[in-house]
Amino acid sequence: MIETFILELWSLIKDMSPYLLLGFLIAGILSVGISPAFVEKNLGGKGFFPILKASLFGIPLPLCSCGVIPVATSLYKNGANKSATTSFLISTPQTGADSILVTYSLLGPIFAIFRPLAALFAGILGGFAVEITDKGLEKSKEGSTQVIDNHKKSFLRKIYEYGFISLPQDIAKPLILGIMVAAVISMVVPGDFFVDY
Repeated sequence: MIETFILELWSLIKDMSPYLLLGFLIAGILSVGISPAFVEKNLGGKGFFPILKASLFGIPLPLCSCGVIPVATSLYKNGANKSATTSFLISTPQTGADSILVTYSLLGPIFAIFRPLAALFAGILGGFAVEITDKGLEKSKEGSTQVIDNHKKSFLRKIYEYGFISLPQDIAKPLILGIMVAAVISMVVPGDFFVDY
């Protein structure tokens, strides 16, 4: 049983790693290219527009459900509220500019239009669900463990330090726990379980 768990865990890590690394890279680029003030202005506060903007921002990004985690964490730490972050988390992995073009080439224009609209609607719906159920217990946006003397560093150094050092340290515990739970599920549920349904 332990051997099966370790094999499932390794398989998940192997499958997720390239996408997580892409997500960390994009989060590093966004941390340098987009100021926290800009994120807070556009994705902070209550109401419809931060949710809509987060969903629209996420739709064209070529991130899967693994790669979106570091980017969403970065947005939240830089001032996005919970509902906008949720909207981004839901809409981003559903589609991207690359998958819209592939959908157009394989299935035609109707599906190519429908996919991003469905992602937009799902993201807005999820964001509103959080907006309605959130009791105003918004946690303070503590900064990451990023080195303070940041203005003297090169552009690439800032991307590297935030995307591959500070951010992974900040999300390591929940990420590792999630991977372990996924390995247990993979171990318990047979690979062809959902085929009949």
